[in-house]
Amino acid sequence: MKVTVVGAGNVGATCADVLAYREVANEIVLVDIKEGFAEGKALDIWQKAPINLYDSRTIGVTNDYEKTAGSDVVVITSGLPRKPGMSRDDLIETNAKIVKSVTENVIKHSPDAIIIIVSNPLDVMTYAAHLKSGKSRNKVMGMAGILDTARYRAFLAEALNVSPKDIQAVLMGGHGDTMVPLPRYTTVGGIPVTELIDEESLSKIVDRTKVGGGELVKLMGTSAWYAPGSAAAQMVEAIVKDQKRVFPVCIKLEGEYGIDDCYLGVPVILGKNGVEKVIELQLTEDEKALLETSRGHVKAVMEVLDKMNA
Repeated sequence: MKVTVVGAGNVGATCADVLAYREVANEIVLVDIKEGFAEGKALDIWQKAPINLYDSRTIGVTNDYEKTAGSDVVVITSGLPRKPGMSRDDLIETNAKIVKSVTENVIKHSPDAIIIIVSNPLDVMTYAAHLKSGKSRNKVMGMAGILDTARYRAFLAEALNVSPKDIQAVLMGGHGDTMVPLPRYTTVGGIPVTELIDEESLSKIVDRTKVGGGELVKLMGTSAWYAPGSAAAQMVEAIVKDQKRVFPVCIKLEGEYGIDDCYLGVPVILGKNGVEKVIELQLTEDEKALLETSRGHVKAVMEVLDKMNA
């Protein structure tokens, strides 16, 4: 199996490192536009193979997509972070151009690859990649829900003083402050979380999750990479190993939850064919209202991109 990660920055390199360490693929190709950058990161990962005892071969290339040919899965992390003075529209325009260019190069050499988007703004970048690729919706998806759910579960584990291994949760909607956590579907060792924590404390954890990325930016002056990179790697592993894992994933909705032609995070089954099934939960009226708010936000950003392409 062969996996390509485009973008050798912190998130991309972490993703490649996790994939290698877990021996998810025989070959992992790391691509970047900066001369020698991907080559150095890939070599560093390969040189610790004798220490951590894995066989996955990591290869770095500078803008050479021929070396990515025949990839089974491609993770796209390319894009610029928002800078001071840059509007949301500027960020969308800049990163959409990057994501579209990368997608074009990817499908040229790996027409059957499943594509996972990590670039931000996540939901609209998934939309941009889907448009450019011309693939069916089950082959192009965005990574956000696994990261958001991980943050939510980590905060809960800390508050409850339990292992994060025992916490299961579902999040839906867009990536950001309009995401829709679903405490009703959150369990700790099979026990509903509402039986273990009071409503006010749970509400604070939900609010913290919504701004989880911003909290890290304030602390470090840059966005996160360990958790996002690991989350993307988990998606790759589920696909490559046909694990049939249930994860929240950003995908184009086609009538599910009463929503059409919008890219939102929803629970799906991930396997060798990409998104093998979209799971429709029976939401309460309040949960439906929150999801609709999230849909409106994401759709507005999609329309910004549409106007740029007009």
